[in-house]
Amino acid sequence: MGHREKLMAGARRCLEERGYAHTTSRDIAAAANAPLGTINYHYGSKEALLNAAMLESIHEWGAKVQAAETPAHTTGTTGTTATTATTATTDATASVGARLEAMWARVIESQVTDRPLLVAATEAFAQAERSPEVRAQIAEAYELARPQLAADLHGIRGEEGSADAATARAVGSVHMALVAGLTQQWLVDPEHAPSASELAAGLRAIARSLDADG
Repeated sequence: MGHREKLMAGARRCLEERGYAHTTSRDIAAAANAPLGTINYHYGSKEALLNAAMLESIHEWGAKVQAAETPAHTTGTTGTTATTATTATTDATASVGARLEAMWARVIESQVTDRPLLVAATEAFAQAERSPEVRAQIAEAYELARPQLAADLHGIRGEEGSADAATARAVGSVHMALVAGLTQQWLVDPEHAPSASELAAGLRAIARSLDADG
């Protein structure tokens, strides 16, 4: 493993152990067992390296929570019934509702297994207000994720500029808002945060209200 790869691994480790705002260049160099000067040589700056490490970690997290698996129901920490993902073989015939509940359940589970990463990601998002580079990178990741969510969860695909593409972007945006909001609620107040089944019930109620208005 060369210095570039070591620096990436070290930056990801620092993000989880120290967070975005409190990681220094020396922290990363020490974690990577690499000379301090290699950060600027390979990545241009500490911030650029941290941004790249954060986006790589978020991409992996996103792929994990989007993984299509069949759901099973268990009792959550709040005493409500929550949907959790099983390790069974992927069931491509599962209903949309089942796939969504399974994904939301994995998001909830990740609040324990990936909490340091999610806290660091929240810190990184706050940096976007003052860093055009961070904002641009996060925005690009969002734009790529929107149609992917629609395709994976609903099978909605379309060429750029088509009606299906516009629908896919809208649907993906809703899912991103739901995942981001669910993550924040579980990070801040897990005792009162909704379970996957509660989120599904709420979304169905909203859909019924929208249909009635239509």
